[in-house]
Amino acid sequence: MKISKRSVDALVPKGERYFVWDDILSGFGLRVGPSGRKTFICRYRNGNVRRQVKLGNFGTLTAEEARDAAKKVLASVTLGEDPAAERDAKREAVTLSKLVELFVAGHGPKLKASSLAAYQSAFNIHVLPVLGKRPAEAITTKELNKIHIGLVEHPFHANRVIAYLGSVLSWGAENGYLPENFNPTRAVKRFKEQGRQRYLSEEELGRLGRMLVLAKTAGLRWTIKATGAKRKHVAKENQTIVYPTHVTNAIRLLLMTGCRLREILHLQWKGVDLVRGLLFLPDSKSGQKTVILNRSAISILESMKRTSSYVIPGDIPDKPRHDLKRPWTHIRAAAELEDVRLHDLRHTHASIGAMAGFGLPIVGKLLGHASPLTTQRYAHIADDPARRASDAIGSALERMIGVGS
Repeated sequence: MKISKRSVDALVPKGERYFVWDDILSGFGLRVGPSGRKTFICRYRNGNVRRQVKLGNFGTLTAEEARDAAKKVLASVTLGEDPAAERDAKREAVTLSKLVELFVAGHGPKLKASSLAAYQSAFNIHVLPVLGKRPAEAITTKELNKIHIGLVEHPFHANRVIAYLGSVLSWGAENGYLPENFNPTRAVKRFKEQGRQRYLSEEELGRLGRMLVLAKTAGLRWTIKATGAKRKHVAKENQTIVYPTHVTNAIRLLLMTGCRLREILHLQWKGVDLVRGLLFLPDSKSGQKTVILNRSAISILESMKRTSSYVIPGDIPDKPRHDLKRPWTHIRAAAELEDVRLHDLRHTHASIGAMAGFGLPIVGKLLGHASPLTTQRYAHIADDPARRASDAIGSALERMIGVGS
């Protein structure tokens, strides 16, 4: 048949894969898999050997684009080239380290800087030291399972490592560095991830507030946790540490705005409008975002000195602070909040809004949620109609039956 959009659309999957060939351009064909995937291919002969090149999937390529690609392949064969052999050589030369390097160069610019950094950190720490020198095509699910199991104490991170590697392998298959559909990460069973939501109570918020004041004034006493030989390499016991005001203010802003950590650490003064009470974030997790500032947040920002283009300056001039890990670990320990993460300040901000009865759509808008489903996690603490109905029924029954002593 003549391969065209109409004829390809009409093809249906069967129990096993099959091929159809174009009756105009010899060697140009289509492979239809049992799943319904339709892949354009080009066959040719190199001497007595039949060779085949994948051109791309229907949907990614149109029939006419695939036909043009097939013509180029056949033209190169006429000139003495062997595209399939070149593809095979390309695959053989690629170690996992090289494939990651190619991925970063070819796909990295499409990722956010923070996402790319997460990919590279996962690979450099957990994957490449073990599998970096192996041919990417030879990597097995068994080897990946070993890496995954090795991170059992950190199930969320373990799943992300495998997911990141899966993206690299899929990219490699799509770009001819690996066989079609090669991706052993698909068979790695992920750890079950327990949703974690931690909200600070009024009493806990009070303790945190007192420690934030102490941290920037008298300072917090540092307790050595290291033991053995490591102990002599840390600061002296009971040393008092005073943290810069912009560090404690960063923690306050996380709580008062409900922003994510990077949204505050990467916030620039040019994105702060104190007159209208707004923050303009050009590149948040959900894209460009405007944050409405409450009076407390405005007061914090008004009190801060502008010593850098960033609201929370880093050690390098005009560079943002990298993280708050060390000061937060110290402050939360002093406040007896060891299980509280910085991200829990965002959850606490949202929970206060939900309990105040502002409604989940408003809470979601303040947090910058792209989907209403994300805000549903706070539904159980909102003052919903079902709870009010239950309370009304209970009160009526109590009046009728009386309260026992």
